[in-house]
Amino acid sequence: MNQLGVGIAITGSGSATPDVSLDNHQLSLMVETSDEWIKSRTGIQARRLADAQVSLTQLAARAGKNAIAMAGITPQDLDLIILATSTPDDLFGTAGQIQASLGATQAVAFDLTAACSGFVFAMVTAAQFIRTGTYKNVLLIGADILSRWVNWQDRGSCILFADGAGAVVMQANECDRFLGFSIRSDGTQYKYLQLAYVPQNQELVKGIEVGKGNFQPIVMNGKEIYRFAVQKVPEVIEKALFHANLTTEDIDWLLLHQANQRILDAVAERLKINSAKVISNLANYGNTSAASIPLALDEAVRQGKVKAGDAIAAAGFGAGLTWGATIFRWGRQS
Repeated sequence: MNQLGVGIAITGSGSATPDVSLDNHQLSLMVETSDEWIKSRTGIQARRLADAQVSLTQLAARAGKNAIAMAGITPQDLDLIILATSTPDDLFGTAGQIQASLGATQAVAFDLTAACSGFVFAMVTAAQFIRTGTYKNVLLIGADILSRWVNWQDRGSCILFADGAGAVVMQANECDRFLGFSIRSDGTQYKYLQLAYVPQNQELVKGIEVGKGNFQPIVMNGKEIYRFAVQKVPEVIEKALFHANLTTEDIDWLLLHQANQRILDAVAERLKINSAKVISNLANYGNTSAASIPLALDEAVRQGKVKAGDAIAAAGFGAGLTWGATIFRWGRQS
């Protein structure tokens, strides 16, 4: 897929999560559920939650600093910062605050929203800037604080969502390690997972009203999302593999959005990928939306599981509905 002569390497990773952990037993004291019920249906045992004093900027900046350090560059070397998030600190955008926090004085920064597919979409976006030669060093962050938008009386959704941030550094490189991608959207199915605006009128003067800003908690149709993910994710991974001129047998790791262990297992089974190649850490972190893929990647890299040269198929899926996959090799050419 590298047609412009500029290669790409993914050279650093980082992550950050809140200190507070809520396990399934504690959750069962709030809503009618149980540890066994949650684990058997989702694979989640605990989730990290941010309190009111923790900002998305703080989590994202911590993850970014760790990724920058691993890549062996400084914040001043960055040309671009992309923040994939659905829960910014500021509706006008949060990437600029992260840029300031990092001291990345040369970098342009912007937010990108594609929900749980956000990191994959942002990765593809970053790749285009590098391919054209526009930028050489890009910090890509996926971060969400979903707990602030959860209905804690809805056991179908409150057991899933959590908070965190993950990041990678993508750099121009002589040897191309970003091998292929495919991204998709289907807005006709948006109703199955949404955090929607709630219309409320506010009268300015007699006869003139405007809408007042407010959002409802997360609403999800779990059965439809499961059906969608199990059908569409294997397809988009196979398409990305085709563009990369690889097959599933060439893949060292399957790195999916950490939504539900049953989805991870079903996708791996459909692709005939051994379960030992599936990266999963949702048991301890829950569904952190755009953060889940880079958070799981960073943990696997720092544990020594993912090594330089390993081929990774990463796929995100979620609200929009959106889904997509990227194929890349970890690290620079050895």
